[in-house]
Amino acid sequence: MFTFTSRDGLTVHVHEWVPDGPPLGIVQIAHGMGEHAARWEPLARALNARGYAVYADDHRGHGRTAHAGPGVLGEDGWNLLVDDLAALSRIIGGRHPELPLVLVGHSLGSFTAQQYLLEHPGLADGVALCGTTAVDLLLADLAQAGPDVMASLNAPFQPARTGADWLSRDRDQVDAYLADPWCGFSLDEEGMGALATAAATRLADPSDAPGDLPLYVFVGDRDPLNKGLEYSDRLVERYRAAGVAHLEYRIYDGARHELFNETNRDEVVADLVAWIDRVRAGGFDGDRAGAHRSRA
Repeated sequence: MFTFTSRDGLTVHVHEWVPDGPPLGIVQIAHGMGEHAARWEPLARALNARGYAVYADDHRGHGRTAHAGPGVLGEDGWNLLVDDLAALSRIIGGRHPELPLVLVGHSLGSFTAQQYLLEHPGLADGVALCGTTAVDLLLADLAQAGPDVMASLNAPFQPARTGADWLSRDRDQVDAYLADPWCGFSLDEEGMGALATAAATRLADPSDAPGDLPLYVFVGDRDPLNKGLEYSDRLVERYRAAGVAHLEYRIYDGARHELFNETNRDEVVADLVAWIDRVRAGGFDGDRAGAHRSRA
């Protein structure tokens, strides 16, 4: 683990996992809301086995970077969170200047990645969005659902065994999440407000997305963030309309929100690694948006 200083002076903690030999590429992971980067070690080790060096920060308000309490991003914290991702990309890119870098963002991390690819083009050679959605549409729905967001997300799985059944079909993974003292919270009111503003003003219109950036969107068809795939379909349509040339959209039947903790996680990891291998090899010449929509 190492740290770096954000532009507001916050110390950001970074986890790193490195392969046994010289790395072939770099993967940066942006974790979700109400969790922390250490939960991503199984994916990191799988990527290490394929030769990739992996880095993941604990976002501000999360894990070891929860400087003011769980979910508290602070003043202008949403934009600072996005800037922190970019700062880490520059740091690890400097460590491995000849290697391609892929950013993998999950859930809240995918929302920050959506803004990152608009505001920091050229830092990543590919961006993967997991458990993602059209954030403006999701938040508009949640605003109508009342103050208990988690109950709203869990509603499609009633009668539910726990309050977090929406995360995964794997009971052991759900129980581990519930037992983790660093999991299970949302952003504070200021942070959610800033996310809503960014969703409505920036993320809803990705018309200036880099056209040549390989983009991989992958979701479960039972993920409640997507209203039966309506919102992930809309997100992909927006990127197609923006002219993103190398876009793959994969849907996993029966899977819920945390694809890397799902019962079919080996398949999910294998598909992601295969896509990252293509990014590293520059294997997207000739592909066009919409050419790779598939269900698994």
